[in-house]
Amino acid sequence: MAKGLKKTIRQIHLWLGLASGLIVFIISITGFLYVFEEEIRDFTNKEYLHVPVQQKSFIGLKTIIENYERLEPKQKMTALKINREEPNAAVEISTKKKKTYYFNPYDGSLINKQGSDWLNVVLEIHRTLLLGEFGEFIQGWAVVIFIIMLITGLVLWFPNQRRLLKQSLKIKWSGSFKRVNYDLHQVLGFYASVILLLIAFTGTYFKYDTVKKSVNLITGSTLRKGDEVLSKEKVDSAAIPVRYSAIYETANSKYPGAVSVSFSIRKTGELRLRMTYPNDWARNQNTIFFDGKTGQMLRTKLYKDNNAADIYEASNHDLHTGVFFGLAGKIIWCLVSLIGASLPITGFIIWWKKGKKKKK
Repeated sequence: MAKGLKKTIRQIHLWLGLASGLIVFIISITGFLYVFEEEIRDFTNKEYLHVPVQQKSFIGLKTIIENYERLEPKQKMTALKINREEPNAAVEISTKKKKTYYFNPYDGSLINKQGSDWLNVVLEIHRTLLLGEFGEFIQGWAVVIFIIMLITGLVLWFPNQRRLLKQSLKIKWSGSFKRVNYDLHQVLGFYASVILLLIAFTGTYFKYDTVKKSVNLITGSTLRKGDEVLSKEKVDSAAIPVRYSAIYETANSKYPGAVSVSFSIRKTGELRLRMTYPNDWARNQNTIFFDGKTGQMLRTKLYKDNNAADIYEASNHDLHTGVFFGLAGKIIWCLVSLIGASLPITGFIIWWKKGKKKKK
């Protein structure tokens, strides 16, 4: 590669890194903390995530939601989760005020309620830097810049001579602090780059339609919004508990076998029902949309009809967190996230040391 071109790439890498380094560090370190969110919650909240197993059937959503409305008559719920794989798992109801209520699945009684815990704060920092939509905008572009940084870093890592390749693959621990720091930045960055690119790409998929369109282009398919339902049948009740219960029972009867079921209220007012089924790799998930006021089914997106773009969408979250590759994937994603957090630090030290050398 021409020296002039490599110098330009080095300058791009340097200044983009200085501009986005702090944000990349925050995103990486919070990602590292959140990878094992499920396991941490199971350990720290086990006293109310599950109740003792009883020889009873699920009491039904109607009773649980009625009990919730008695507790919080003015606070609308935003999400509801049922774990059908474990009959003794608590039913979770979330609210706009970021509170979560846990109900006994056998009798519908309240087990516990809690506000945002430290893991929710970690997730909010990861997504928005605690700055709302403005923070989300900054975070999104920092990840885009990080992708450019990773690509330019790979170009800079590639040695000009074959004899230097072996040297570029290992850290010289016996060297000076400056040399070890340089190797940590270059060598660890190289080994982690592919997974960091995957993590960053899947992160941008959540935010940007352009990224979704690129997946459509690569897969040669189009992400479906769902098939419109021809039937205009409505749930014959304005009462939310009855409506939710009827929707749940109907969907459960029509599409049996789900291991977890969750409701969420979208910004459009639609009610989204997600039903997750056992899977070997890509997540098997039926998504059904209802009118939030009438309970009328609007459209369905069934995993049996998924094309390549739909399969990728269903897998994107699990690819982003490492869940897609099981426990080993989560461990690797944790380590790689730590490396991602270290790159802005080692990169800054390289720049700082060069600046001090020039002054001398």
